[in-house]
Amino acid sequence: MREIEARYVNRVIVIGVHSAKYPAEEDNLHLAAAVQRLEIEHPIINDRGRRLWDAYAVRAWPSVMLVDPEGKVVARHEGEFTLDMFEPFLDASLAEYEAAGLLDPTPIHDLNLPEPPGTPLAFPGKVIATSDRLVIADTNHNRIVVTTLDGVVTQVIGSGAAALVDGPAETAAFHHPQGLAVDGETVYVADTENHAIREVDLASGAVTTIAGTGQQALRYTSGGPALRTNLNSPWDIALLDGVLWIAMAGFHQLWMYRPGAPEVRRFAGTGHEGLLDGTTSAGWLAQPSGLAAYDAQSLIFTDSETSSVRTADLPGYGDGRVTTLIGKDLFDFGDIDGGADVARLQHPLGVARDPASGIIYVADTYNNRIKRLDPDTGRIERWLGDGMPGHADGDGHAARFFEPAGLSVSGDALWIADTNNHAIRRADLATGVVTTIPISDT
Repeated sequence: MREIEARYVNRVIVIGVHSAKYPAEEDNLHLAAAVQRLEIEHPIINDRGRRLWDAYAVRAWPSVMLVDPEGKVVARHEGEFTLDMFEPFLDASLAEYEAAGLLDPTPIHDLNLPEPPGTPLAFPGKVIATSDRLVIADTNHNRIVVTTLDGVVTQVIGSGAAALVDGPAETAAFHHPQGLAVDGETVYVADTENHAIREVDLASGAVTTIAGTGQQALRYTSGGPALRTNLNSPWDIALLDGVLWIAMAGFHQLWMYRPGAPEVRRFAGTGHEGLLDGTTSAGWLAQPSGLAAYDAQSLIFTDSETSSVRTADLPGYGDGRVTTLIGKDLFDFGDIDGGADVARLQHPLGVARDPASGIIYVADTYNNRIKRLDPDTGRIERWLGDGMPGHADGDGHAARFFEPAGLSVSGDALWIADTNNHAIRRADLATGVVTTIPISDT
């Protein structure tokens, strides 16, 4: 859509119609944050109740309707698309409308677009805590920020430009990075909108692309040469047994890459979007967005579009299966505690495991809560947050979050990337007391 807007300035007007799937997405506060986070610069209609969805007989997300200057639908497309799919039709149609004098090239003004946040962090997606520092995906600033546990910035990696550029910290560039994994002085980054995996040497600040081409894959693939294979929205990564495990959200799959190896390849998921347990090669996933080590033999991940928490056995371990712990299907969601038969989440994006207790922590993103999953009982329960979007420190349910998306356990604390609050929060594992880390001016 951005390419269409740039290519046809003041000739094609893009109007977004937001027909929500989740209850949280119908709220104007959540929608305004999403418009700001996605850096959208065209009008958005909040289609509560899907009245326009029904009026235009929409059947799928996304759908595109091409409407002529007289208000008639002249073409439609369901699913993802590229500019070159529309360009010939748009060029021919615009020439016809211009010849007929039907186009008004007057620019649209006064859209009342949300301003970018003037905060040290902008929509941080993920955070990793070690014994002495935080590594933060400062997503909308297109960079990686390293701080002490008290929030003092010690290093900034990336120029802030939205691009794919390797090299020194000052000139290297990311494009809305998300997932992180730390191995000593090396940080691995899921550079989501560059569709790439990057490696950062903290000692020198140098950034190197190790997988992906910078181009989004337009069709499913099972893998190939690491630097010649197009990836699709890698959202999170975990390092286990010397292998980077990748939540490839755009493919609805998990992938794997051993740093230095010649190939990157699919590990779990057929690419069909849905919830189906089975062997890792036959299971169905739906936008896996949070990923962590479950134990030495398996991964745990959140499938955001099925509002589920699932595990995947690593190759050579267990039964080689994908197993659902919490969640039912694409349209089963809510905010309900309990066991697997009744519990419901709403679009969870983050997960972390406490190695000391074995407890799994889940960022139940659209419910604005942090929940605890006991793997021994299979029960998940609300732990932090009262469910309302906001920013408040405090004890347990007195705290408030706004779409938290990234979690990391280190020592006696859970560290939280509270995305829409542009903040990093700390929760004491013993007491549940939540505090906000004051990030120094970057």
